[in-house]
Amino acid sequence: MAKEKNAGGHKVVADNRKARYNYEIVDTVEAGIALTGTEVKSLRANKATIAESYAGPSGNELFLFNANIPEYLQANRFNHEPRRPRRLLLHKRQIAKFIGATQREGFTLIPLKLYFNERGRAKIELGLGRGKQLHDKREAEKKKDWNREKARLMRAKG
Repeated sequence: MAKEKNAGGHKVVADNRKARYNYEIVDTVEAGIALTGTEVKSLRANKATIAESYAGPSGNELFLFNANIPEYLQANRFNHEPRRPRRLLLHKRQIAKFIGATQREGFTLIPLKLYFNERGRAKIELGLGRGKQLHDKREAEKKKDWNREKARLMRAKG
């Protein structure tokens, strides 16, 4: 499946499609990621998984944990570890805000999208969210099905 450029003009490498189903996203932010050369080459080949990853504090910095960027095959001994923690690049004030939200208010930082922006820099879109209960998920599913059915009926009429 080839990834295409979306409306913002950036090339999406990995997308966490289940995030909005499992979490109620309150706020989003774009963050840079500190990567090695072989990680960037592997990302340019559209090989990354952020489905089971999360972001969290370590000291007074934010890190991306459990994101899988597989080894770059053409690199030999200078390759990277696929699931290493990667430092997120944000302003100090943003870092303090997100650390406070995760520690005091019970929010979680969820990676939503990993992409290259217009300038060719690897960025990650993080969502500050709270986990949904099972009944909330069912309600969202019913609403989505109804909207789909409503659109189908409107097309059939007109």
